[in-house]
Amino acid sequence: MKARLALLALSCMSPMTAPAVEPITVAWRNKAPYHYMENGVEHGFLLERAKGLFAAAGVPAVFIEQPSKRIWHSFEQGKQAYCSIGWYRLPERERLAQFSLAFHVDPPHLLLVGSAALATIRSHASFAALLADNSLTLGVVDGVSYGPALDRLIQHSTNRIERATVEPASMMRMVAANRVAYMLADQADWQYQRSRQHDWAGIAEYHFNDMPPGLERFIVCSKDVSADAMARLNQAITELAMPAYSP
Repeated sequence: MKARLALLALSCMSPMTAPAVEPITVAWRNKAPYHYMENGVEHGFLLERAKGLFAAAGVPAVFIEQPSKRIWHSFEQGKQAYCSIGWYRLPERERLAQFSLAFHVDPPHLLLVGSAALATIRSHASFAALLADNSLTLGVVDGVSYGPALDRLIQHSTNRIERATVEPASMMRMVAANRVAYMLADQADWQYQRSRQHDWAGIAEYHFNDMPPGLERFIVCSKDVSADAMARLNQAITELAMPAYSP
């Protein structure tokens, strides 16, 4: 009798009374113009794309801003129902989380060069030759990856390396002040900074043909996120056109 009553109660349960699916927490770091906060309002072309992908996939999500170190500490600690957006795929990260298909592809990095070093940099026929010049100082934003290929090239460069734990815009100001000879810059980041601050006197933009190709960016999720949710995200990535960034 009790069993029949229990079955009857389940059969009468409306969709509105069914247990709700807990949303996934999707963390994003402050990195303009991809995803950032300005005057208390969320902005960023990749943030908007990611929100659209989760909605199209039917995967409930709550988006929050968190620092990079906290995001990866959460993955290291095995935080569940947790994703983050806009990351390069690196072996050390694959041990901690699962990756979607690529949902954005960067153009190649460019060089931002200080006026004092421009003639020297122009004298080199290739980026490889530039990295072998021990008279130049390369400014590197510490604690971030430029992608596996560039990270390796920087590691083996005979340039003097000036590492600083700063935002890219601060490193750009170091270039403009000739405190470092040059830096590697994400093209979208540079376009954004130029659109926000028109006076970048002292900085020249420079390109080399042998610069490694731009990298793919991914949605990264904790390993407990279901295969079904990941498959639906990947389907949404495949079906929705990947927009280009314009400042």
